[in-house]
Amino acid sequence: MSKAFASIKQGLQEAIAHQQGGQAGVKLHVPPQVDVKEVRRRTGLTQAEFAARFAISLGTLRHWERGDRTPRGTALVLLNIIAKEPKTVLRALEAA
Repeated sequence: MSKAFASIKQGLQEAIAHQQGGQAGVKLHVPPQVDVKEVRRRTGLTQAEFAARFAISLGTLRHWERGDRTPRGTALVLLNIIAKEPKTVLRALEAA
């Protein structure tokens, strides 16, 4: 058995164990949830401006702010960064 196959096999076994409730070899990093409306308010942007600036669908942003849905994955990471350093993120985007 090749090293690549052995590595893939181990990864699959760990994924199956994690799915079944085991934590063997799994590191799960979940960013904290944020108050999207408060994050946007701190930037001083309207919903339309915030959505456009950060490439978020305006409808999705509205759902997040109402609490109908919650951001996940990369969007949640971005919102956490904006929450911590809104001026820095906005300045970085202006420079790009």
